[in-house]
Amino acid sequence: MNQIFSELSRNLILILGSTLFTFIVVLLSANKFCNLLKKFQFRQKITEESSIDKTKTPLFASLHKKKEGTPTMGGVLIWLSVLIVVILSPIPTYFGLTTNSLISRSETFLPLFTFFSVALLGLVDDILNVKGIGKTKGLKAITKFSWLTLLSALGAWWFHYKLDYDSITLFANSYNIGAWYIPLFIFVIVGSANAVNITDGLDGLAAGLTIMAFGALATIAYIQGLFVLAAFCGVIIGGTAAFLWFNIPPAKFFMGDTGSLALGATMGVIAFLTDTVLILPFIAFIFVIETLSVIAQQISKKFRNGKKIFHIAPVHHHFEYIGWPEFRVTMRFWMIGSFMAALGLILHLARFV
Repeated sequence: MNQIFSELSRNLILILGSTLFTFIVVLLSANKFCNLLKKFQFRQKITEESSIDKTKTPLFASLHKKKEGTPTMGGVLIWLSVLIVVILSPIPTYFGLTTNSLISRSETFLPLFTFFSVALLGLVDDILNVKGIGKTKGLKAITKFSWLTLLSALGAWWFHYKLDYDSITLFANSYNIGAWYIPLFIFVIVGSANAVNITDGLDGLAAGLTIMAFGALATIAYIQGLFVLAAFCGVIIGGTAAFLWFNIPPAKFFMGDTGSLALGATMGVIAFLTDTVLILPFIAFIFVIETLSVIAQQISKKFRNGKKIFHIAPVHHHFEYIGWPEFRVTMRFWMIGSFMAALGLILHLARFV
C-alpha cells in the first residue's frame, strides 16, 4: 500500500510540477518575448480578404481594424516552453522525485512529434504572412492542407502499423474498423488543427477553450494510468494558461498559426492515444461548432446565390457583429466549452459503469 501511494505521489509531482514550471517559464518570459516580436515587426495585419475563399470581408475588417499591429506568433512561446520543460524533465528522476520523465516512447513520442512539427509548419505560415511574402501572403491553403495531411498520415501509419491501433471505443463498446483507422486519423488531426485555428479569432477565446479540452484529456489519461501523457497535457495547459494571462482582452499578443495549428493537431493525437476520439466532439465542442459555422456559411453562399447564414463566419464574429462585446462572446463560449468538456469526461467515465 505504501509503495502504491509513493508511486502515485511521484506521478502527481510529475504532473503538477511540470504544469506549474511551464506556467512560470512562460509568465516570466512573456514580456521580453513580446518585445522581441515588436522589434522584428511580427505584427498582426488585418485584411479585407477571407483566407478561406478570398472574398472581401469589410465587416470583419471594421470590427478588428483596431487590433492591427498587435504582435503575433505568441504560440512560439507556448511550444518553446514545452520543449524546454520536456528536455529538463529527466532531471527530477535523478533525485528520486519521480520515476518518469516527459519523454516516453509509448505515451509522448507521437504527441511531441505532432506538436513540434505542426508548430513549425504554422511558424512558416506566420512568418510569410506578417512579412507579406508570396502572392497569398502566407502559405497557400492547399500547401498548408497538404503538409497537415502528410504529417497526419505519418502519425496514422505509425498508430495502425506500428502500434496496431485499429479500433475505437464508445462507452463500453469497441468497434474494429481495420484500415479505416488511417483516414479517420487523418480527418480528425487535420480537422482538429483547423478547428482551433478557426476559433482563434477573439482575445483569449481559443486559449481558454484549449485549456479546458486538455484538462479533460489529462484527467482521462490519468484515469487510464497514462501518467506521462497526463503530465504532457499538463505542460501544454501550463504554457497556454500563462499565454492566456497576456492574451485576455485586450490581448498583448496573439497566438498565430504556430500555436493554434499545433495545439489542435496534438489534441487530436491525444484523443486517439486515450481512445476518446468519439467523445472528442464533446470535449472540443466549441471548436466543432466554429468549424461547422464556416462550412455552413460557405455552402450557403455557394448554393444560395451568395446568401449568408451568419453576418460573419466563424460564428464568434457573428455575435460580435450583432453587438455582443468581445469579452462577453469569449466568456459565454468558455462557459459552454467547460460544460461540454465536463460532459465529455462524464461520457468517458460512463464506459466503466
